[in-house]
Amino acid sequence: MEWITVVGLMAATCTTISLLPQALKIIKIKETRDISLLMYLILDTGLALWLTYGILIRDVPVIAANAVSLVIATLIILLKLKYG
Repeated sequence: MEWITVVGLMAATCTTISLLPQALKIIKIKETRDISLLMYLILDTGLALWLTYGILIRDVPVIAANAVSLVIATLIILLKLKYG
């Protein structure tokens, strides 16, 4: 594996993991009043576009990071709609 791919995978891991604390906190406290729905809708749109881009250029780190991040960000949106 090339070092550039390793850097991409490390970056993908960091940005994807960054969404987990928010999702876990929402699941734990069942409260989303302070979460911006618009911010997560924009984020979801961007992640979907990045995922599409990654698929088009066949870039594994871009695909992996954005696929997982899209799932987590969409979960946060669904929780916001449920508990908001």
